[in-house]
Amino acid sequence: MTRPPEPPHQASAALTNPVLRGFHPDPSILRVGEDYYLTTSTFQWYPGVAIYHSRDLVNWRPAAQPLDRLTLLDMRGNADSGGVWAPALSHDGQRFHLIYTDVKSWGSTEVFKDSHNYLTIAENIEGPWSEPIYMNSSGFDPSLFHDSEGSTSVDEGGDGRKWFVNMLWDHRAGRNSFSGIVLQEYSPEEKRLVGPREVIFRGTELGVTEAPHLYRRGGWYYLLTAESGTSWEHAVTVARSRNLHGPYEVHPDNPILTAVDAPDLPIQKSGHASFTNTPDGDWVIAYLCGRPITKHGECPLGRETALQSLVWGEDGWPRLGSGGHHPQLHAELPALSPHPWPEAPARDDFDGSELRSEWMTLRAPANLMGVELTGNSLKLIGHESLNSRHQLALVGRRLQALDARFRSAVSFDPEDFQQMAGVCAYYDSRNWVYLRLSRDEQRGRTLAILQSENGDYRELLPEEVPVGDGNPVHLGIVYSGGQFWFEYSVDGEEWQQIGDRLSAGLLSDEHCGGLSFTGTFLALTCQDLSGRKLAAEFHWAEYVETA
Repeated sequence: MTRPPEPPHQASAALTNPVLRGFHPDPSILRVGEDYYLTTSTFQWYPGVAIYHSRDLVNWRPAAQPLDRLTLLDMRGNADSGGVWAPALSHDGQRFHLIYTDVKSWGSTEVFKDSHNYLTIAENIEGPWSEPIYMNSSGFDPSLFHDSEGSTSVDEGGDGRKWFVNMLWDHRAGRNSFSGIVLQEYSPEEKRLVGPREVIFRGTELGVTEAPHLYRRGGWYYLLTAESGTSWEHAVTVARSRNLHGPYEVHPDNPILTAVDAPDLPIQKSGHASFTNTPDGDWVIAYLCGRPITKHGECPLGRETALQSLVWGEDGWPRLGSGGHHPQLHAELPALSPHPWPEAPARDDFDGSELRSEWMTLRAPANLMGVELTGNSLKLIGHESLNSRHQLALVGRRLQALDARFRSAVSFDPEDFQQMAGVCAYYDSRNWVYLRLSRDEQRGRTLAILQSENGDYRELLPEEVPVGDGNPVHLGIVYSGGQFWFEYSVDGEEWQQIGDRLSAGLLSDEHCGGLSFTGTFLALTCQDLSGRKLAAEFHWAEYVETA
């Protein structure tokens, strides 16, 4: 018989999930003193790894983007949805340790996964972060466990050793590709993995065992994993052992979190979790989730991050504080002193020396992608097409709500049809919709809408729309009611829709092949397919949520 969980130690605070909205998957959460940090995957987007900071678990602000130079991360040529998978942030009582994977190649038709795992270290969350330490390439979803006093992963004692865990990828025909969780010691002195590599857990009957995190509490080692894949069947499972090396017994109520049996919940795909606690001993689980626009439909916002309270039963097993195993749209967390942060302005006039933290480029640093800040505009030097995985002048930000408006003004004087610039709703190199400014031989400077849908190219307007020469052209993308469309203005005052309304689900994991892992980005972009490197200047950009 399952024993009831212990009640939380203090009153609760209300939270509406997800706490990090729009493309924020694979959360790794920890506390250092009274500060909470949460890191998520960025895949092919640059800088790599998003780290957020909170004092109350409800309000979060960007804290760092540590993989900001080529020596730490160079993804030029990486496959779509390759790059940074499942970073894991930890603290050993003295320094932050960030484990991350750079997946070079993978896919539904590729049996191999070239997944290289690295460690970078910093005294402070803002950096500077050390040059990378190579760990291994045997699988993905790695994390580092510090079995030492002062670590946030243990409640007492420890021998001071550090242990590296990851899932083991088996490419051989007829084998279970997700072949278990492997453990190996990490030597800080030698800066490498040492000793034998051993499989400590094969997973449960749910299969697809990945995302391992280790914790120690009450004399037990707890192994947290994700299982059943990262779609509707996604789940969080727990096992434990008195010995770090196993054997591990599985939780009697596994999975402790899943929405597989509740398809009507607004929060779906719940899995890939991590734990942390408060100074008063209350616990929290962070997990990824998705919000479909219809029942088991598309999730254009991608996989997001949610939080719920966690309690420990008298039997020593963790369970959701709400009871049961379902994700919650409205959750109760341990009550901490409210600590809101200032909100970033909706409009960016590009008047700083660096891009604001919401802006990202693809696969490499902005300065290598033809991106420049002039002091009063964003200059994009045209290079390769939107199909490129190498040299693409594109700056994007996450779509974080399904009722939103994105606008900008661009100065661009193309000489012919091979030069173009504008605004784009972007998912990956095979899936995007682009309102572009270019030049037609008969009509002069014109607007057209280009689309790539799973690699199939089409042009969506019956004829290009002339906008005249000289003045900046104002361009926009509007999301509302599960649809999106483009708009434009020649004077910045009178806006009109251009083209038809499209389903927001076009740019989602589910529509874009099912094995893609990002979300919709709203982007500014420029191409010069002739090689002459004509630049476009974007004078400002504004993102407003309208609901």
